[in-house]
Amino acid sequence: MLKITPYLGIFVLIVSIAGLWFPLLGYFLLLVFATLMITSIFRGRWFCGNLCPRGSFNDFWVSKISRSRKIPKSLRSFWVRVPLLALMMVFMGYRLISTQGIINQIGMVFVVMCLMTTTIALIVGISFSPRTWCTFCPMGTMQNIIGGHKYKLHVDDSKCINCNKCEKKCPMQLEVHTSDHKPDCIKCGRCVTACPTKALAFKN
Repeated sequence: MLKITPYLGIFVLIVSIAGLWFPLLGYFLLLVFATLMITSIFRGRWFCGNLCPRGSFNDFWVSKISRSRKIPKSLRSFWVRVPLLALMMVFMGYRLISTQGIINQIGMVFVVMCLMTTTIALIVGISFSPRTWCTFCPMGTMQNIIGGHKYKLHVDDSKCINCNKCEKKCPMQLEVHTSDHKPDCIKCGRCVTACPTKALAFKN
């Protein structure tokens, strides 16, 4: 996790709320999309754990009012995530075409999309765990498809003492200290920091 990560959540509120009066703020999402697409090529879902404004919003704002329950396994299924990604792309594409290229209306499409997804993230984040949205986020799914096998978490079994401190710190509720592939790992590094024996490390 970067030093700026805890402060990025404010952009979610700025775009979702202020964007209703200033639609040009919606274009901020294009910067977000471009950044996550580029980083996903080299580091998979690293953007989610370090630069994602909504991820920051969930971790440091929603966490204060979340019920902190187990994230439903069904939400991790690609049978849920891939159709949701396709649906969002179709819906956004249709809305953009209907704007007929008017700058403010294009911006408003992105603002509404941000507001809608933030509302869903808030509801499931309060009901279950702060990062519940991230288990089926369309942008997270896209990053998995592009670079899911990049910059993976490796466990040194000779150092691991099975203390489970890593799993307690994982915002995605993953079985961190196993050697299984973890496509939902957001590379935030909290498990690495929490490990008392330095048994965890990210490697390409």
